[in-house]
Amino acid sequence: MEEKIISVAIDGPAAAGKSTVAKRVAKLLGFTYIDTGAMYRAFTYAVIKKGLDPKVESQAITLIEGMTIELEDDGRVICNGEDVSKPIREPLVSGNVSYIAAMKPIRLALVEMQRAMANKKSVVMDGRDIGTYVLPDANVKIFQIASVETRAIRRYEENLSKGINTSLEEVEEDVRKRDYIDSHRDFAPLKPASDSVLIDTSYMDIDQVVDAVLKVIKDKTGVEACH
Repeated sequence: MEEKIISVAIDGPAAAGKSTVAKRVAKLLGFTYIDTGAMYRAFTYAVIKKGLDPKVESQAITLIEGMTIELEDDGRVICNGEDVSKPIREPLVSGNVSYIAAMKPIRLALVEMQRAMANKKSVVMDGRDIGTYVLPDANVKIFQIASVETRAIRRYEENLSKGINTSLEEVEEDVRKRDYIDSHRDFAPLKPASDSVLIDTSYMDIDQVVDAVLKVIKDKTGVEACH
């Protein structure tokens, strides 16, 4: 009997802990983790590296043709043959990725890549519009939220651990800016799907969030973690 392909969509605002949780959940379930945010960051990095303005759509979309973005099982992000895992987390990329993500031609190109991945195997995919647009028929839809202050502290600590030097104030300003851009864009704005399960992670640690997500997945699909 052919194994059923299951898709789990985890959405939410910047620095809500989606990627960390999605990676853990995917590993525990034996699913493939797809970091859509890293894909948009990779595209943003490529635009900046080329000397183009990431706020100007007519410039940015010139890179769509021929763009290749690969997500390796070990977490590395390869863009046009270059390992961009670290530079895509730098402040310059973080401050411009929401502009790139709001451009419809770029979203359509990357969504096509993401859907192709989900058609081949069971996945946990996180982003801003996975449950509403990328995988509207996902078996499980989670929407993670947390206060701006909590998210800023998490992103700040994550940056420090990666050797990226930014102030907490800069990070909080960036989080607020990204929230506004993500929720006000014309195409596929950030919002929970009508059938998503809301999880507020403000006062939860990673283990608690992972357990909560796994419970929702088990309730909806019967699939349990491979402990």
